Amino acid sequence: MSTEATPAEPSTPPTPTQAPDTRSKTADAIEAARAQGRAAFIGYLPAGYPDKESSIAAAIELARNGADVIEIGVPYSDPVMDGPVIQQATTEVLARGFRLPEVFEIVAAVVQATDAAVLVMTYYNLIDRMGADEFARRLAEAGGAGAITPDLIPDEGSEWIQATQRHGLDRVFLTAPTSSPERVAQIVTASRGFVYGVSVMGVTGARDQVSDAAERVVTAARSAGAERVCVGLGVSTRAHVEEIGRYADGVIVGTALVAALRDGGPAAVGALTAELTGAAETAR
Repeated sequence: MSTEATPAEPSTPPTPTQAPDTRSKTADAIEAARAQGRAAFIGYLPAGYPDKESSIAAAIELARNGADVIEIGVPYSDPVMDGPVIQQATTEVLARGFRLPEVFEIVAAVVQATDAAVLVMTYYNLIDRMGADEFARRLAEAGGAGAITPDLIPDEGSEWIQATQRHGLDRVFLTAPTSSPERVAQIVTASRGFVYGVSVMGVTGARDQVSDAAERVVTAARSAGAERVCVGLGVSTRAHVEEIGRYADGVIVGTALVAALRDGGPAAVGALTAELTGAAETAR
C-alpha cells in the first residue's frame, strides 16, 4: 500500500510557527538519546489491547526497558497501513466497544507513570470527526506529546497544523521511498518532533531484513532540512535496531511488540524491549 497519494504538484501548506516558549517533548527525548550516543527507541502498541489496563501496563514496560518514545495506536475500522498482527489486535479492541475518549485516559496514565514522550498514532478521519482543535486540546491535557497521522499529507492538513500549534503538540508526517524531493521538503517543513521515514512500501509487519531504501529515505529527509528522522516498518530484531541506528535518529518497532503482548502479556513486551534496546545486556 502506498503511504501517500500521488498528486500532480503538492500545494503549499501553511508554514508552522512555533510558540517561543513551547518545547517538543518528542524532540527532547530523541536528543537525550543522541547525547548518549545512540538512536532513540520508539515502541508502538494499540490502545486498549488486549484490554485497557493491560495496554497501560505494557506501555509502562516499554519505558522501563529502554523506550524513549511510546506510540499509542488508536484502533480504526479501516487500517490501510496496518499489517495482520496489528489489524487483528485493533479488531478485537473495537469489538469490545472501544471509544476514542479512552485513548486520552490511556495516554494520561502512561504519561503519569513514565518519563517517555507519548504520541498517539491515528488515521486522520478520527481527528476530523472529533474536531482537530478538540482532539489536540484533549491530547495536550492528557500530557501527550503529539500525534503521528499516517494518512494525512501536509497540504491537506492546515486545520491539524494550526490546532497542534495552538496546543503545543508535535505533528509527525510520513515520507516514503517514492516521495518526490518537493514532497519531502514539504513534509520536513510541516513536521514537528521528527519525520517518520517509511522503510518499505506496504503494510506494517516484522521482516527478515531492513529495506535498503531506509537509508535513502533518511538521507533525503536530512537533505531537505530534517533535524530528526526515525525509521519504521519491518523492524523486529536487535540487529535491525543497530543497523538503522547507525544512520537514523530513532528506530520504530510495532508489530513485534504487539505480537509479544498477544502471546505473553505486558511482561513479554518488557522482555522484548530490553532485548531490542540492549537493556537486557546492560543488566547482566
